[in-house]
Amino acid sequence: QVQLVESGGGLVQPGGALRLSCAASRNIFGVYTMGWYRQPPGKQRELVASITSGGSTSYADSVKGRFTISRDNAKITVYLQMNSLKSEDTAIYYCNLRYSPYDYWGQGTQVTVSS
Repeated sequence: QVQLVESGGGLVQPGGALRLSCAASRNIFGVYTMGWYRQPPGKQRELVASITSGGSTSYADSVKGRFTISRDNAKITVYLQMNSLKSEDTAIYYCNLRYSPYDYWGQGTQVTVSS
């Protein structure tokens, strides 16, 4: 079992940047995928970015070129660097670990982009 804790959310102006962190309670071994999801107000949850145990990354079209997902194995942490933020990026962001047969979620961190 793994616990995930997100941090780094906050209020930023359009065009600003934030880095979200997701710390796992222990090392993850074998095949897995970690991802960042977000849920804007009144909308469904959507996948923003993911990274596999092999290092492959993927991004939603809406964030390509602006967001970067990365992993620090030594610190058991996954990051989401968010640049050139837009008001449409406002959402609660959740860290997810898919580690078959388990699916773990963090508690979420609020990102608000507003002038």
